Parts: sequence; structure tokens; C-alpha cells
Amino acid sequence: MAPRTTERLMNLLIALLVTPTYLPKSRIREVIEPYRGQSDTAFDRMFERDKESLRTIGITIEVGETESYHGVEPGYRIRREEFELPPIDLEPAEAAVIGVAARVWQSARLGEATAVALRKLLAAGVPVDPEALSGVEPRLAASEPAFEPIWEAVVSRTPVTFLYERADGARAQRIVEPWRLVSWHGRWYLVGYDRDRADQRLFRLSRVVGDVQPAGAPHEFDVPDDADVREIAASLFPAPPTADAVVRVRKGRGLGLRRRATKQEPTEDGWDLIQLPYGSVGELATEIASYGADAVAVSPAELRTEVRSRLARVLEVAEL
Repeated sequence: MAPRTTERLMNLLIALLVTPTYLPKSRIREVIEPYRGQSDTAFDRMFERDKESLRTIGITIEVGETESYHGVEPGYRIRREEFELPPIDLEPAEAAVIGVAARVWQSARLGEATAVALRKLLAAGVPVDPEALSGVEPRLAASEPAFEPIWEAVVSRTPVTFLYERADGARAQRIVEPWRLVSWHGRWYLVGYDRDRADQRLFRLSRVVGDVQPAGAPHEFDVPDDADVREIAASLFPAPPTADAVVRVRKGRGLGLRRRATKQEPTEDGWDLIQLPYGSVGELATEIASYGADAVAVSPAELRTEVRSRLARVLEVAEL
């Protein structure tokens, strides 16, 4: 998305968020500069496209009637309680709207444009509530190189392809319909539909290797309702750690396990004993089994059982 488009969307978001009453369409056209220079037809087309872009990233725009010097006309607003994120226990539901704030507010140029938008609203006689912007302040960083192209793909509903590295180090090219960007425990994730695997998937942006490329045309797919995406995202996130496991790992192997280890001790020649926090026995067992003979579960006993079960199923398939 071009910087000017991002700036226009941000100013539209601010204008609709800080006004406690419905903002007439004619006033919106006055206070947001790119709208003023357009013909009626071009303005209507641009305004409808911008509203759809905000709705696509999960922002609810309320429509009602309001009076202006043009007479009764449609008015728009964003309720603060609808815009703000839910309590921390719903943190996995943080959606791409945070991406807008976290990225664009880092630009001094856009920060100045925000102040200009507020001054124009006041000059036009529109009451504003600057406190409503507290929900837009960036509290998260987005340093991953993949963030920008994937955020653009989310907004435009464009399929993307990228090389993805799993926790065990294996890499594969993925083709994904991007639905939402989500922040969880300080990391950014993409929730989307993996076309090759024909299923919903969660991708950590820091594991995207190289460039993100378009794999289709804009508006090529539909995104589930926001509530559905939140439920899907919550189900895909790993359970938070509640206990510790002990795993024996061959030296130079199991890097994905070692990165999360809280303790490592060398044992017999060629092996290390690591302590690993986990939340789901099944998820950890699957990860350990993926390393084959390079990782061995030591404790707890249920983890050993789960790993053996997975390896046994692999042998069964290999013998078919």
C-alpha cells in the first residue's frame, strides 16, 4: 500500500474515532485533504474503498443520519468501545488494526498529519475527543521484514507465497490466503488459509525467509467473519507453558528445542540434556518426534509415551 494511501486511511480512522457523534460525509470530505481535490464520483469511489479497507482489518464503522448544511445526510463514526482491544485474556484476538497503529505512528510525517487532521476537525466546528486516540497508540513493535508486505496483502485480500522455516529448521514454500495479523507475547503471527495443505494455519512472521510475493490478484478470496477469525486464531496458538520437560538432544541438533530451553547440561559424549517449558504434551511430542533419532524425551512419562506413539505411526506408514 502506498504511503499516501496509508496516511489517508489513518486520517479517516482518526476522524471517525474522535468525533462523539456521526460525522457527515461532506465534513469528512472537507477535513481529509486527498478527498477535497476529487470529483464527486472519484470521491465517492475512494471513500467507499477506504471504508471497505478499514472494515477488512476488523474496524466497525457505524452509519447513521445526521444534519448538516447540505441537509440530512449519512454520517459515520467508530465507537471507541468497539475499536479498543478486548481485555488481556483475549490477547490472541489482537488484529491487524494494531498493525496500522504500530507501523504508521513510527513515522514523524504521519504523526504531524494526525495533528493536522485534528486541527481541521476543530476548525470545521466538529467536536473531538482526543482521548479516543489512546487506543491507537502503538504499544507493539513490528520489526519483521515480512510485516509490511503481509499487512498489505491482508488489507487487499491478495494471496501470497513465501519460504517458511518451521521450529525444527525445515523449510517449505507456502501459498497462503492472509486473513489477519495477530500479536501474541510480543511476536507477530499471520492467520490464514494454506492452499497447499487445504487448512487454516498460523505463521510466525520472524520465520518467513526472504521476500513475500503475490500469488494471485487482489480481492481473490473472502475472509471469515472477524469473530470466526478470532476463534480460529485462539485455537491455533500453542498453549502457554505450565510445566517443564527434560529432553536429550544430540549436539548440533534440535536448534528449535534449544532456543526455548531454560537449562542445558552436557551428558554423555555427543549429547546434551535440556530443560524445556511446555503447555501441551501433544504439541511438544510432535516437535520432538520430528527430530527423529536426534532428540529423546526423558520426562515426564506421558511425554515419552506420546513421542513413542508418534514414531510408531511413522514406522507403520513407512512399512506400507
